Parts: sequence; C-alpha cells; structure tokens
Amino acid sequence: MLAALGSLAAALWAGLHLRTLLLGAFVFLTLLDYIKRRPPKNYPPGPPRLPFFGNFFQLDFRKPHETVQRFVKKYGNLLSLDLGYFSSVTVTGLPLIKEVLVHTEQNILSRPVTAIRYRVFKKHGLLMSSGQEWKEQRRFALMTLRNFGLGKKSIDERIQEEAHYLVETIQEEKGQPFNPHFKINNAVSNIICSVTFGERFEYDDARFQELLKLLDEATYLEASMWSELYSIFPWLMKFLPGPHQTVIRDWEKLKLFVSREIESHKKDWNPDEPRDFIDAYLTEMTKHTDNTTSSFHEESLVCSTLDLFFAGTETTSTTLRWALLYMAMNPGIQEKVQAEIDRVLGQSQQPSTASREHMPYTNAVIHEVQRMGNIVPLNVPRVVTYDTTLAGYNLPKGTMILTNLTALHRDPKEWATPDTFNPEHFLENGQFKKRESFMPFSIGKRVCLGEQLARAELFIFFTSLMQKFTFEPPANEKLNLNFRSGLTLSPVSYRICAVPRV
Repeated sequence: MLAALGSLAAALWAGLHLRTLLLGAFVFLTLLDYIKRRPPKNYPPGPPRLPFFGNFFQLDFRKPHETVQRFVKKYGNLLSLDLGYFSSVTVTGLPLIKEVLVHTEQNILSRPVTAIRYRVFKKHGLLMSSGQEWKEQRRFALMTLRNFGLGKKSIDERIQEEAHYLVETIQEEKGQPFNPHFKINNAVSNIICSVTFGERFEYDDARFQELLKLLDEATYLEASMWSELYSIFPWLMKFLPGPHQTVIRDWEKLKLFVSREIESHKKDWNPDEPRDFIDAYLTEMTKHTDNTTSSFHEESLVCSTLDLFFAGTETTSTTLRWALLYMAMNPGIQEKVQAEIDRVLGQSQQPSTASREHMPYTNAVIHEVQRMGNIVPLNVPRVVTYDTTLAGYNLPKGTMILTNLTALHRDPKEWATPDTFNPEHFLENGQFKKRESFMPFSIGKRVCLGEQLARAELFIFFTSLMQKFTFEPPANEKLNLNFRSGLTLSPVSYRICAVPRV
C-alpha cells in the first residue's frame, strides 16, 4: 500500500515537475522574444503584438492591404507591424514614399528573404538578391534584354505577332462565354519566353499550360496564412502538410523546367552567337570560372531565369485580365477606346508603341486599369541595410519596409474620384498627363527592370483586343471586381464574351 502511494506521489511530482519545466521554458522564451524584438526608442507606432506571432492574427490574409489601411488611419503614415519573422514599417503618402525609395534609398536597397524564398531560391536571382550580387545580376539582365530587343522595334514586332495569335485563339470562342485567364497568360509569357528560352509555346501545349498553372498556384499560395506560418516557424512547419508544401513543390517543378531548358541549350550552345538570355548567361559564366566569389553560376542562372519568367508573365497578364473586366463593366469607356482606335488605326493597322502618343485616351485607360487594379498593393518589400532615420523615427537595420501603393493610388488628395474607374485622371485638355502619384512599377534604383517591356505589352495587347472585339458580360451573369490576394492582387476567375467587331 505504501509502495503504491509512493509511486503515485512520485508520478504526481514528475508530472508537476514537467509542467513546471514547460511553463518555465515558455516564460523564458517569451521574455527572450520580447527582449529580442523590443522596438528601439522613437520607433513608429503600431498595434500591440503577441509573442512569437507579432500582429499575425490581426491581418486578414484574404485582403491584407485593406487591413493595413485601417491601421494607417489609427496610427499614422509610418506604421509598425510585426509579422513574426520580420519587424516591418509601412510607409504611406507620396512625400514619405519618395523619401524612402529615392532620397534614403542607399540605406534601403536590400530585399527581405522569407523562409520559403530562402528554401527555394536562397538569396539568388533578380528579385530577392541584394548587395553586389543584385548589382551584377541586374546590370547583366538589363544589358542582355536590350541586346535581344528591349526598347527596339524588334520587340514591338514580337508583341504584335503574339497579339495576332491571341486574337486568333479568342476568335475561336465565337463570342461565347470563356475564361480568358490562361490564354492571356500564355500570350504574355511567350514574349519573355522568346527572350529567355528562345522559343514561344502554343496555346494548346499541355506541358506549358501545366507550368502556367503551377506559376499561378505558387503566386497565390505563397502569400497564404500557411506560408506566413512557415516563415515564423520553419523548423516546425517543414514537417507539417499544408499549402506551404504545395508552394515549395510548385517552385521546385518550375526550377526543374528551367534547368532542363538550360541543359538543352548547352547541347548546341555557341558562345559567339547567343540566341537568348540563357545562352548569354552561359557565356558570361565562362568569364568567371576562376572567381569563386562570382555571382554568375548555374544556380543563379536558374533563379534569374525563373524570376524573368515569373515577373514577365504574372504582372502584365494580371493587369490585362483586370483591363478586360473593367471594359466589360464600363461599356461607355470601351466605346471611346474603340472610337479612338478606329480613328487612328482603323481595323487593319496593327498597334505599335509609336502609335501610343497619338492615342491619349487609350493610354489613359491602361493607366487607370493599373491604378485601380493595384496588383502589387504594398509594393515589393525592401529591408533596411543600415540604421536609418525617417521623418524623425528610428528604423533599425533589418526592418522590412512596405510602401503603401494602395493608399497612394486611392488618395483623395491626388485623384478626383479615387474609388471610381475614371480615365480622366490621366487626361488634361484631351492630352495624356503623367502623374507623380502613380507608381505601379515602383521608383528608384530597384524600379521594375521590365517596366519598358511591360508598358509596350500592355499597350499593344490591349489595343489589339479592343480593335477586334467588344467585351461583354455573359447573358444572365454579373461581373464583379472581387479579387484574389497572393503575391499579386488578381481578379477572381471570371467568364466573358469577346464579340467580334465587324
């Protein structure tokens, strides 16, 4: 009896001892997290944070940019938010955004690398690299893109040819309802593919359609709650199933596609006659074979090529999908675009970037689509490289910086009707008017390197589609402006009718 009671007492003590240890460990880790993440003096204000999670549970991951706007109203134009793995500051208002992206940019040039990004890309490529590697890769990419037609008549001709193919494949729908998503993706992607891989892909190519779906899925899921949890607790989440594992698998499959393209190029690569970006990069690698610190190696080639493929496909195609949606929902504006096209180009002359200056209304409509579509609502993030002061507040090294393009593009001080689709925002006395408060490609040294290409694609593809079709909602279906939040803000899947213009 005494032995049994002794065993019971020992068991109770052991359990109590274990609970005490666990409680003590939790308290210690909480204090450590508090000390580690305690904001410095004179840090921008923000909502209270939880240990480990920060403000994670206060964000609505279906519309995080809208959650941020509510916090801005309460805490001001410099807002601190802790996303668990990064302390971040959101910058709102044109003067402060210009200060960050132009005047103090030398201190805020680097990119933050989330756990998922590091798992897949390390710190290589064009989008997420920093420091000397970013400078080398960006300089090379810009030079190579120019060599293969960027900013020249030849790139116009590639886009015109692809626009012709896109018109043909949409004509096959015979005015019946269809989902334009992957037709537009394929067309836009073919432009960057012709530069990076030296080839385009047919719209019925099952393998390429699968790649576009992988890219779309990864773009959506990488900004999901599960992926954010992976960034907070990578040591735990890597063992758990969920959408974060799908993101990693998707990116790895896309990397494998690029790797196979590279291996295929190597078989008939002639260093003296580069056919595309991959050939040019292979040639550049040969110049650095003895330099062990060079950023020009095969892993970087894979990452940079995939960055071009992603950025050159996703952003422009998403903007064009918003454009068709806005036209179908604003038939009066669509009629004005078509009237200008008929007057300047007629039905037979293909649009080109040269015709853009003669078509101010069409140009204004495209810009208004970008303003309202708002596809990168908080811009691509930066990270503070050196302790910095902004508007009297201290931003310590390692702070992630988000620039609030949502608020900028909907600022009632900058736009007459900020929440209404209104091309007049970009017109003055019938002529196109540039707006300083419009920056969908960002500004400064890390401005989108494909801006010139994207502008050409948007104008030629959009004008070609408006020239040949009138876009309408399907009978008994109502279109809406609901969005899907991922790495980009895209319209939810919709069907539309492309009625041929006679």
